[in-house]
Amino acid sequence: MSFEIIFVIVCMIAMLLALIFDLMRPGMILLSIVVLFLCAGILTPKEMLEGFSNKGMITVALLFLVSEGVRQSGALNVIIKKLLPQKPVSVMRAQLRFLPAISAISAFLNNTPVVVIFAPIIKRWAEQMKMQPTKFLIPLSYATILGGICTLIGTSTNLVVHGMVLDAGLEGFSMFELGRVGIFIAIAGIIYLLFFSKRLLPDSREDNLDREEENPSGGLHRVEVIIGARFPGIKKSLGEFNFTRHYGAYVKEVKRNGESYTTDLDEFVILEGDTLILWADDTFIPTWGDSRVFLYVANGKDEAPKESRGRRYLALGLLVFMIAGATIGELPFMKELVPSMKLDMFFFVCITTIIMAWTKIFPPKKYTKYISWDILVTIACAFAISKAMNNSGFAPMIANYVIDMTDSLGAYGILAVLFVITNIFTELITNNAAAALSFPIALAVANQLHVDPTPFFVVICMAASASFCTPIGYQTNLIVQGVGGYKFTDFVKVGLPLNIIAFAISVFAIPLIWEF
Repeated sequence: MSFEIIFVIVCMIAMLLALIFDLMRPGMILLSIVVLFLCAGILTPKEMLEGFSNKGMITVALLFLVSEGVRQSGALNVIIKKLLPQKPVSVMRAQLRFLPAISAISAFLNNTPVVVIFAPIIKRWAEQMKMQPTKFLIPLSYATILGGICTLIGTSTNLVVHGMVLDAGLEGFSMFELGRVGIFIAIAGIIYLLFFSKRLLPDSREDNLDREEENPSGGLHRVEVIIGARFPGIKKSLGEFNFTRHYGAYVKEVKRNGESYTTDLDEFVILEGDTLILWADDTFIPTWGDSRVFLYVANGKDEAPKESRGRRYLALGLLVFMIAGATIGELPFMKELVPSMKLDMFFFVCITTIIMAWTKIFPPKKYTKYISWDILVTIACAFAISKAMNNSGFAPMIANYVIDMTDSLGAYGILAVLFVITNIFTELITNNAAAALSFPIALAVANQLHVDPTPFFVVICMAASASFCTPIGYQTNLIVQGVGGYKFTDFVKVGLPLNIIAFAISVFAIPLIWEF
């Protein structure tokens, strides 16, 4: 075993441990590893920086702005209110009304704003209908994940893998190509949620605060926030950070992993994903509602953007233009009609973003605020780490082990191993990092077997997105955990069968659709 392989193994183990124990933001952890590879001569400066100019990464950045434009137009608020039943119905009938539609919406928009908008509306609706909100919030998150795997733009993971495929000199995915298997996983997943989630999900857990005593001094009201990764007081106690001085609100309750804390809060150490119940005045929501320090801000009232109907139609029209343009642009006759131009998703998302900016569907002077920069750094560094795994010989070595281990099982065995490896990574770290670690192994396996690598790439897309077992693998899971007061075990109980469904359909259907 060469020095390069040993060095990569040590660095990869260190990276995984740092990600699992959340020592720093994922982007900084991956960037640190990339710099180590640069210092060891495993990466050149050009290879280190290639990911920052990758079309897939830039497409993800622009899609953040498109999703923000649709969110700020208020179109999603109108849609969800029309989907929710206006009279008491069973849990299954209510889920049947909105889960398929939510999956369809999340196939074309970033999952996080969909959940941020829908979660408080669904929770408030359930309380008004005398139903348990916990029966709907985890299914909401899962429905967005299931919808995301059906299109190229449904999740950043698909675009990351697509970008790596292009970097390898191969043909990337078309808009709906992944839906050839993703739609079956989505349908099976929604059917499973309709029949089993009511039994597996807990009843709502009440707050420890007395709601009738929430206005002790007048002018204050209840606000609920979920701590995001950008919150400056993470890993500090509330007393040390002095939340009231920073945000002008009083912390009265903290929720974590389904447990509620109301005493000795000054000693409580805040972590990402914690839910805080605040007493705040009327300035809190306008000031901090769009801040990235909080994943979620709600006060139990309808805070829908007050945009005109024309602005909503324009936002939805631009979204349809982007999707239809990218789909038609990939057709053979369009490639023949304009051979000098590549009318792909990147082309149309660029046009859509610029039109949204100039028509002020999202505030153009604040556009940097709506982009998750850590995700972009993570994606860019993931490309470099993938390159280092190949350059060092680590990826071909692992590919040999995978082939030897599954020799008697053939291609189905290799797909199964790749799915399991990627899925474990995505549950423990991040979906984009999981895809980056698995991609060079998949490519090396295909090269050594002299087969088409497309089935291996597709299984990575499915496995990296199938994050159902833990609240930490996907940000939407973290949000609904805080809103619904779920415990970690609630995700395991409901999510593990969903992981198994995704595994079974992927391993058996992918070889039938994409031949080796």
